[in-house]
Amino acid sequence: MELDQKMLKQVVDIVEDKKGIDVSLLNLKEISMVTDYCLIVTGNTTTQVKAITNHLEEKLPEMGVPVFHLEGLPSAKWVLMDCGGDLVVHVMTPDQREFYQLERLWKDAGVVSFDPNLV
Repeated sequence: MELDQKMLKQVVDIVEDKKGIDVSLLNLKEISMVTDYCLIVTGNTTTQVKAITNHLEEKLPEMGVPVFHLEGLPSAKWVLMDCGGDLVVHVMTPDQREFYQLERLWKDAGVVSFDPNLV
């Protein structure tokens, strides 16, 4: 399934519903054979990382986005959600995010921005 701008915005809204911070959505279509998009979000605590992850696990399938694989629970310092070739989500604590600097790894990726008129 191809994720369009509206669906991507809904995914971002899902993490923001649980107060995920420093949300970064990267377009990897031109530089990765693994996934089209990579969403990176920070949860302030492991409890918040779990809450964001659980919310995504519930809401993504309702949108038609399957969650094929989940790694990083129960420690919840860094949770990776594999949603097939369309989307990979990284939910991380601040120390993990700072240490691994995934945005630097994917520095050639474009950052997805949304049309302000998009509902």
